[in-house]
Amino acid sequence: MNGWQTLFYKEILRFWKVGFQTVAAPVLTAILYLLIFGHVLEDHVKVYNTLSYTAFLVPGLVMMSVLQNAFANSSSSLIQSKIMGNLVFLLLTPLSHWSWFFAYVASSVVRGLVVGLGVLLVTAFFTIPPMVAPHWILVFALLGAALLGTLGLIAGLWAEKFDQLAAFQNFIIMPMTFLSGVFYSIGSLPPFWQKVSHINPFFYMIDGFRYGFFGVSDASPWLSLGIVGAALAVSGAVAVHLLRIGYKIRS
Repeated sequence: MNGWQTLFYKEILRFWKVGFQTVAAPVLTAILYLLIFGHVLEDHVKVYNTLSYTAFLVPGLVMMSVLQNAFANSSSSLIQSKIMGNLVFLLLTPLSHWSWFFAYVASSVVRGLVVGLGVLLVTAFFTIPPMVAPHWILVFALLGAALLGTLGLIAGLWAEKFDQLAAFQNFIIMPMTFLSGVFYSIGSLPPFWQKVSHINPFFYMIDGFRYGFFGVSDASPWLSLGIVGAALAVSGAVAVHLLRIGYKIRS
C-alpha cells in the first residue's frame, strides 16, 4: 500500500474497532427518531399527497446519519491525535497534504455509508421506500459524505480542544442538518422559511437523496447536484490549503 492508502486503512480500523460506538449507536439513534416521530405523526402528516410520513422519514434519517457520522469521523480523529500527541508521528512521514486529504475524507465516506446502510436495513422492518432512481441515491450519499468529511477535517484542524469541536458541531452542523428537511417537506413551511431553507446547502443533500427514492423533491435534483458539488469543491480547496500550510498542526 502507498502512503494515503496506509493512512486510510488506519482510519478505517480506528472507527471499526469501536464499532458499537461509531456504527451501532448512530443506527439506534436513527431508529428511535423513526419510532417517535413516525408513531406521533403517521396519521397526521401526508407528504407529496399520497406518501406516508414514515416512508418519507426514512431517507431523511438515512442521509442525516450519513452526514453526521462522516463529519464525526474526520473531526474526532484529528482532535484526538492533537490532544494525545500522536499526530507528530504522521507529521514525520513523507505524506503529502493530498494524501492526508484523501485518506481522512475517504475513511469518513466509508463510515458515513456504513452507518447509513445500517439505518436503511433496520428501517426495512418498518417500511420499505421505493427506489425510483438508485443512481441519485448513490451520488448524493457519496457527495454528502465527502462534503461532511471535508468539513470535519476543517473543524478538526481548527479546533484545539473538544469544547471547540463540540461548539462547531452543535452550533453549525446539527442546526443545519435538522433544518434541512429531514423531518418535513419545506413545501409545508411559510414562504419566508422556505426561502431560508434554500440557503442551507444541507437541504439540497437531503432533498436530492430523497428524490432518488420517490422521484419527487422540493428542488430539481440537478440544481441540488450543482450546489452540493460546488460546496464540496470550495470546502475541499479550503481543507487542502490548510493541510498544505500545516494550519495548527505544524506549530
